[in-house]
Amino acid sequence: MLQALLFDVFGTVVDWRTSLVRRFERYASENSLKADWATMADDWRSEYEPAMKAVRDGQRPWTGLEELHRESLDRLLPRHGLSSLGEAQRQQLVLGWHFLDPWPDTLAGLTRVKKKYIIGTLSNGGVRLLTDMARFAGLPWDVIFSSDNFRHYKPAPEVYLGAAELLDTAPENIMLVAAHNYDLAAARRHGYKTAFVARPTEYGPRQSRDFKAEGEWEFVAKDFEELAGKLGA
Repeated sequence: MLQALLFDVFGTVVDWRTSLVRRFERYASENSLKADWATMADDWRSEYEPAMKAVRDGQRPWTGLEELHRESLDRLLPRHGLSSLGEAQRQQLVLGWHFLDPWPDTLAGLTRVKKKYIIGTLSNGGVRLLTDMARFAGLPWDVIFSSDNFRHYKPAPEVYLGAAELLDTAPENIMLVAAHNYDLAAARRHGYKTAFVARPTEYGPRQSRDFKAEGEWEFVAKDFEELAGKLGA
């Protein structure tokens, strides 16, 4: 009955940390900027959950991830000695999130499972961000589902159930593939099948969780190619 595989993106499909640090360092070299760019990337990512939580909890109206990223950046720049950056430079840093490199196994694994299933994103990223990322990295999605579609962030039920509705199928005919146990737990609560793929270097030295599967997920694989094999793709 499995018809579609939907994928978490940040950390599961793309290596956001390495990509950001590399991009920031290149931009800094071209513009004579100095900072600890690895710490900058880590600090920026640490703002991700608190920013979305304020939206989830109703402390502020729906706000897309692009705006949240920019607000977080503006708060972080003084801490990193970069408060003098102008509008154009700040926007270039925000755009870094649109152009992230896939993990080495991503493209081959996605290409294999695409032959057998509908594949797409189920991400807190915005539609434009996910579209730019797909074009940049060559990600062969059939469909892009974004928090923008549902005006909710995962793990809100509207995201999982809304994607199933748009695919015109029951949740149990969809599998979420993610490197984050909390995401899989939420998907399972709403009827999805689940697959865990570990990304133990996602957060670099700050990684403190998701080194292994913490639930009885239908599939556990070391990478997308192994998952494809287990699915007979």
